[in-house]
Amino acid sequence: MKRPFSTSATVNPSRFIPLSTLSSSDIAAFRASYFQPQLPVILPRGQFSQLPAIQKWFSIDYPSHGGTNAPSSIQSLNYTYLGRHSNCSVPLELTSSSPDSPDTPQFQRFYAPLDLFLKWTKTTTGSNPSNLRLYLAQCQLLDLPQDLHSDFPTPFFVSEAGRGDIYDTNIWMGIPPTYTPLHRDPNPNLFVQMAGRKAVRLYAPDTGLAVFQRVKAMVLSRRQNQDENAIADGVVADHAKFRGEEMMQGLEKTLLEAEVWGSGAEREPNEADGGGASGSGSGSGSGSGSGSGSGSGSGISREVEDEVTIMHGFEAHLDAGDGMFIPMGWWHSIKGVGEGITASVNWWFR
Repeated sequence: MKRPFSTSATVNPSRFIPLSTLSSSDIAAFRASYFQPQLPVILPRGQFSQLPAIQKWFSIDYPSHGGTNAPSSIQSLNYTYLGRHSNCSVPLELTSSSPDSPDTPQFQRFYAPLDLFLKWTKTTTGSNPSNLRLYLAQCQLLDLPQDLHSDFPTPFFVSEAGRGDIYDTNIWMGIPPTYTPLHRDPNPNLFVQMAGRKAVRLYAPDTGLAVFQRVKAMVLSRRQNQDENAIADGVVADHAKFRGEEMMQGLEKTLLEAEVWGSGAEREPNEADGGGASGSGSGSGSGSGSGSGSGSGSGISREVEDEVTIMHGFEAHLDAGDGMFIPMGWWHSIKGVGEGITASVNWWFR
């Protein structure tokens, strides 16, 4: 059985080993080698490039000097198509900061018309960031108008690998940098990148739990150092509430991000580490049916980085049309990187 990580004697200098990539879409091979033993893997590159949502929801921004033949991977939203449903209500996450306290952003969730998100993306780019950042996070497919809902037919990896039971399908869209903190999912996850790029880092269940417990202990220790009578509000070492507000801002977010990403949050893959387009078959990692969440820079202090002890995990880089399988219980964190819009969809299934 092909494992998701390399057994070569060569030691990768990174603490994250690149994820294997399936060479074919044979469902029997995927089921036997990855789904049943619950091991992560990147599915064949470009496997989902014909997903109707990818074709309809996004367009490519060609350089004005190069014409349509100029290479460009920068994608934007198809405002004409999505604008037909601008009044539908969607879940948004807002991260805001003020000039007086840029290192202490505020985080909140709310529902608003899709039109608000569409207008924000027109005026915001990664190279021209705003103090207000929006992320369309965990938008359930069932809540969308039927025309948009029908753009997401169930992939056969979801319908045929197991029982075909779908527990939820969610959409994630934003402008990099975006960030989803370390967490684990209650069901197997098929994660598909629809536009832009994402970097995914993950840990096997036992390793991820140790990482999460350590960060929680660090949070508690710092709180108690600040106030010897402090109570560990909500600090539970074996539970990671998905996108809980304590994970999206403040000390816990800072320490989790330092532990998983350090100063290499937006490192580009290269052939030496197996992170190129083919991924070939060395390494392991996985991305989540979480998508990448609220805007985040990599402003992690050296002091915080030095406080964490390195744990070894796995890594994947996904472009539009790529997808990956994330087994139940595997801990993972995701960052949207690059330019233009970044968007994903995930199916939780069994």
